[in-house]
Amino acid sequence: MNSCFRNALALLALTLLAGCASPLPRPANRGITFAVMGDTPYNALEVAQLDNLIDELNREELAFVVHVGDITNGRGPCSDEWFEARKRQFNRVRHPFILIPGDNDWSDCHRSGMEPLERIARFRELFEAGNESLGARRMPVERQSAPHAEYREHMRWEADRVLFITLNVQGGNNNLGRNAAMDAEYNRRMAAVFAWMDEGERIVAQKQLAGLVILIQANPDFEETWIKKTRPGAPEGFAEFRNALRTLAKRLAKPILFVHGDTHSYKLDQPLKDPATGTAIANFTRLEVWGSPWVRWVRGSLHPDAPIPFYVENPRP
Repeated sequence: MNSCFRNALALLALTLLAGCASPLPRPANRGITFAVMGDTPYNALEVAQLDNLIDELNREELAFVVHVGDITNGRGPCSDEWFEARKRQFNRVRHPFILIPGDNDWSDCHRSGMEPLERIARFRELFEAGNESLGARRMPVERQSAPHAEYREHMRWEADRVLFITLNVQGGNNNLGRNAAMDAEYNRRMAAVFAWMDEGERIVAQKQLAGLVILIQANPDFEETWIKKTRPGAPEGFAEFRNALRTLAKRLAKPILFVHGDTHSYKLDQPLKDPATGTAIANFTRLEVWGSPWVRWVRGSLHPDAPIPFYVENPRP
């Protein structure tokens, strides 16, 4: 995203945040607390700010921390050195730390002369090895298995009767429309994404869990305006995914919290519409986390006995 436009969005979000009404009512009793963040660090200044943020997170009592991707900016660095330094930094978090890839971490690395498929393979080696989280204290995670075992960034875990799943859905039109090789990558990856979503739905239904949290990197353009304005006539990389989210939300009929980054401004709303009525699908809530130049986190908490089992707070005004 254009940096000036992104910064303007973030400034507008700061201005309006105090007046934003949350679609999630505050429950009386709180279970576990967790943190979500994304789209940082983009440069050396943000590396230092991230160290301060890690100190802040380490003072909190958190069950886990999730970073939804983009640990470098859109033109890199995408080097092993940068990634290895970020792994050391993330392992300083005293809580279990979950990281999923963003487009800056692999699909946009062609801008700095690197090959995207090689970069996502290296990302998986560094950050998605084994069946545990990163962080000083680890927690077990379940990763997608055959026939989609390549997608180790597709994880799930259960906490307070809520299922969390991560998906590799990317900014930059979800890596669709750049060339034939990347279009083939899109088709393979999205088959794995839809399979992981289907499994998550079955688990929530079979175990009668209280809700589902889905975490991805991309803003999937719920308003359906981005691709039309920026790349008229190009294939739309999020249409199938939005349709799958609608089907999931209506069929599951349980609260869903959908967390993403990508456009760097805090949002908490209900943007998924029923095409038949034009009204918001009431059991689906979107949270967008802060991103560069804002190095911040958002607090989530679980309330398994409440009608809506999660609550979101922006800890620093």
